[in-house]
Amino acid sequence: MKKSTKKLALASLALAVCLPTASVGIIKAARAQEPAAYETETIVSAAVLKQGSKGGEVKEVQRRLKLWGYYKGSVDGVFGAGTRSAVISFQKKNGLTADGVVGKSTYKALGMTSSYEILAGQASSNSGNVNGFSSSEIYLLAKTIYAEGRGEPYTGQVAIGAVVLNRVRNSAFPNTISGVVYQKHAFTAVADGQINLTPNETAMKAAKDAINGWDPTGGALYYYNPAVATSSWIFSRPTVTVIGKHVFAI
Repeated sequence: MKKSTKKLALASLALAVCLPTASVGIIKAARAQEPAAYETETIVSAAVLKQGSKGGEVKEVQRRLKLWGYYKGSVDGVFGAGTRSAVISFQKKNGLTADGVVGKSTYKALGMTSSYEILAGQASSNSGNVNGFSSSEIYLLAKTIYAEGRGEPYTGQVAIGAVVLNRVRNSAFPNTISGVVYQKHAFTAVADGQINLTPNETAMKAAKDAINGWDPTGGALYYYNPAVATSSWIFSRPTVTVIGKHVFAI
C-alpha cells in the first residue's frame, strides 16, 4: 500500500471512532432482514431502477441481493441482465410484482429505507432544495447527524454536518454528500446500520444550518471522541475546537 493511500485509509478509520451516545436502533424491512454491515455506497438520489440503470443505488441493490444469495455477479453499479434476473427472483420470493424493476415496493423489501421514503414522498415535507443540494442529500446529511451526534449539543450536531461538507469540498475525499458518508470505514453509524434511523427535527435543522454555511469547526475534516479513540494518527492531527464529547481536527 502506498504511503499516501495508507494515510487516507487511517484518516477514514479515525473518523469512524465518533460513536453516538444514543442506543443502537434496529431497522427491520418488510420481508427482508437488513444487512448487518455496509461496505461502500454512493447514493446520490433515489430513482426507479431498471435494466440499463447505473450508479450507487444499483450497486447497493446488487450488494444486498448478493449478500442474500440472489445475485452472483459483480457489484459494479451496472444494472444488467444478471441484476434484473436477481431482482425478479427476490420479488417472487417476497410476493412482489416480478417485473425486474426496483421501485418503492422493492426498495422497501430490500430495506433501502431512504430510497423508499424519497420515492414515496415522505422525505420531501421535511426538506427542500437548499444552496444547490437536493432534498435527498439534505435528508442523508440529517440522518448522518442524527446517527452520529444525537445527544450532542446542537452546535456539535451542526459541526458534524460541517465536517461532512468540508470533506465534500476537499479534493482528498469524494465530492458528494453520499460519497463522503458511505466511504468505506468513514462512519460508525454506517457500519452498524444506525444511518437508517429516521432523523428528528433537530437533525434536519442542523443539516440545513450546515448547508447554509454555519461551520462551528472552522474547517475541520475529522472528529473523534477521545474517550474511545484508539488511533495514534488521529491524535496527531491539529485540534481546531472541542464541542461536547468530540474533538474536531484538520
